[in-house]
Amino acid sequence: MVEKINLKTIQDIEHRFNQDIANIQSIEDLEKIKSKYLGSKGELRKNFLLIKYLPPEERKKIGEKLNQVRLVFQKYINNKENQIKKEVIEKDKGIDVTIPGKKIKIGHIHPIFRTIFKIEEIFGKMGFEVAEGQELENEWYNFDSLNMPADHPARDIQDTFWIKQKRNRDHKKNYLMRTQTSAMQVRYMEKHSPPFRVIVPGRTFRYEATDASHEMQFYQCEGFMVDSNISVANFNAIMNLFFKHFFADSSIETRMRPGYFPFTEPSFEFDIKLKGEKKWLETVGAGMIHPNVFRSAGLNPQKIQGFAFGMGVDRLTMIKYKIDDIRLFYQNDIRFLKQF
Repeated sequence: MVEKINLKTIQDIEHRFNQDIANIQSIEDLEKIKSKYLGSKGELRKNFLLIKYLPPEERKKIGEKLNQVRLVFQKYINNKENQIKKEVIEKDKGIDVTIPGKKIKIGHIHPIFRTIFKIEEIFGKMGFEVAEGQELENEWYNFDSLNMPADHPARDIQDTFWIKQKRNRDHKKNYLMRTQTSAMQVRYMEKHSPPFRVIVPGRTFRYEATDASHEMQFYQCEGFMVDSNISVANFNAIMNLFFKHFFADSSIETRMRPGYFPFTEPSFEFDIKLKGEKKWLETVGAGMIHPNVFRSAGLNPQKIQGFAFGMGVDRLTMIKYKIDDIRLFYQNDIRFLKQF
């Protein structure tokens, strides 16, 4: 049976509308009332559709009445909306919360992390995995596992931030703030089987006097590649490719020269010379991973070999962006950071 519409029906709608509009407390409530009575599926729309079932002589009268009610409802809603907005503004001491907010300033990526992201991107394309180490490390992973002698000066309080505790014979229970991301080498090798290619970017700490070229905290990127037939030639090719992409310069010059690190043998330094520059810049310390490091990780150095390298992220950033003071990276000066 088709529902019928008459003047009594319209009066009932008006009565309900007046009750609803009187109880409105917010713009959200008002939108619900607007949808209930004036929406495409609202009360008035539903009754407009019933007009066609009326006798011809009643259609005009009911249609005119519904149109009048629709206009009245719209006027009530508009007035109520203005009233609510005014009350909100007065409550918030003149702040119109309905006005769109100010555009939020977009932050800047710190130059150190710009460099880290670029390093990860370049090495990622060469098949290197990114691993994360821990800043609070123990003596065994930071020194012993890396073939560092017990009397090595780096273990001294002058170079290392040791955690205040009673010294333990078990070096895995003596804690310090890691002095190098190389501490991740054996940790990674213990849980993974060769072959693997890995980089480990992260923050390191050393007890140093602060000046334009030294900080007590700085970022390094450790890298190592292990397989059954890795050679110095592999390292040389990878580093040449890395620096050409990092500095976007295919004409960059590179060289290797002898060096010394307890955890590599042979060891060497990797230098670069940028286009238009006369000086060689020391950038990477590296070498073939020492057999004792493999033994620390429980691997057989007779069956595998590989190279390891470490780069100073702060130093690379300073070279790339021509920054002459490392301390700028850690002062949080917005005038400096907003340039990147």
